[in-house]
Amino acid sequence: MTGAPLYRWPAAARFGRVVPKAKFYEHARVTPSVREKFVADVQRVTWAYKLADQTIHLRGDAAVPEIQVFVIDAKESDVSDDVLTVIDKAVQFPIIFEVNRGTGAHTRTRMAAAYKQLGGTTPRLSAYFSNGWQAEDLPRVPLPPAVDLPGLYAGLLTPILPITTRPGESMSEATARMDQARKLEREIVTLEIRLRAEPQLNRKVELRRQIRDRTAALTTLTDPAVPKTEDTPWTS
Repeated sequence: MTGAPLYRWPAAARFGRVVPKAKFYEHARVTPSVREKFVADVQRVTWAYKLADQTIHLRGDAAVPEIQVFVIDAKESDVSDDVLTVIDKAVQFPIIFEVNRGTGAHTRTRMAAAYKQLGGTTPRLSAYFSNGWQAEDLPRVPLPPAVDLPGLYAGLLTPILPITTRPGESMSEATARMDQARKLEREIVTLEIRLRAEPQLNRKVELRRQIRDRTAALTTLTDPAVPKTEDTPWTS
């Protein structure tokens, strides 16, 4: 989670339409447990801005035909990634989310997004990433400079990625590396739990080796100076 600022969305792109929760259920597969999260987490969903050639005069392509900005008012302290996924899969455009919590002077906002790849019946999503909670009334910054919508999409996502992008690295490569890093982090946590519970010395030695290997691989994945083609030094 980063301290990236919130953006000043162009007035010409304002859409401002409240979307009923049921609309998302119609266009995405929603399990009962996720529907419960949706009901528990979400006060209101507003389709706030539509960044498109017609509104901000940046041309899109098949990968990024438009960018939508959705504002979600949380009932409590936050909105789960499962809820964001339901909305993302129901809308066939890349989405930038702003999540609000609190009211009045106590309102705090964070920006969140997954890198979204269109194509087929269901878009492919990376893991979600976000900046930190910020006072909603803090000054916002202009949109990052871009010559087209794909460039704007990359410019919006890059500051909130939990890793630093490498020279020449595409957004799909950076988010794939981020997903690999998160997988390794989960494996390391699992191995450390097993290590604490393991009574046999030989198994402890093996578990420590696996933790070292995965920790080295994680360091390689998160190092912006390492070429993206370099092999990671671990095996399962």
